[in-house]
Amino acid sequence: MANWLILAIVIILVAFVPCIIYLAWIRNTEKFSREPYARLISVFLFGAIGSVLVAVVFELILTIPFNDNIDRVYDYLGENPTIPVLVLACVIAPFVEEAAKGLGILRARRMMTELENGIIYGAAVGLGFAATENMLYETTALMEGGAQAFIATAVIRSVSSALLHATASSLFGLGIARKVLGTGGWLIYYLGAVAMHSVFNYAASFGTLYEDQLGEIAYLIGLCAALVIVFIGVSLMRGKIRRLDRRR
Repeated sequence: MANWLILAIVIILVAFVPCIIYLAWIRNTEKFSREPYARLISVFLFGAIGSVLVAVVFELILTIPFNDNIDRVYDYLGENPTIPVLVLACVIAPFVEEAAKGLGILRARRMMTELENGIIYGAAVGLGFAATENMLYETTALMEGGAQAFIATAVIRSVSSALLHATASSLFGLGIARKVLGTGGWLIYYLGAVAMHSVFNYAASFGTLYEDQLGEIAYLIGLCAALVIVFIGVSLMRGKIRRLDRRR
């Protein structure tokens, strides 16, 4: 029993600590009027629990009718086993998960007194969501592949998926802040977050989709593409925070 408890604590720490470090890093990009940690952690926890639960429920709701009608899909598009992967990873998951994270951002709307607040609270929700998602994937990897698979999954997801969720929801957060402060609408920012998430998921699924044609190198190509997307996204996010902060 004690061993299982220690293992559970290790899994939780491995999933959550990197995301909390990223949260502090993004928060400290702002030099003036930084957001209080108590508020950020509150939003982070909503992303880790509330947004995840909403996303799981709605993904199940949307996936069931798709699976029930998969034969009709094959009739139109041809019987290709990659179609379900593409639809779930690149269509259903991005739309649902970005909307679910948006609920957490909306909870922080009263705290948004400047545009960069939306970016930072959006990143907080995304990192909370990523922490729980990473915990689930890493637990599965440990159970199915042992310690080596667990470590590899933890490292890869900590430097890719965690930051993807932060940057995508920070973009949506900027849109919500613009709406709250009366400087614009949010829809284009939501669609931008969905597009970023979709392209990232396509890159992350590249190995699974094209291993038969390209071999093991397909996984490396997908990983490199995913890391490039994340690097660009994080750079743009932090650059936007700096510019808005200096303007203020």
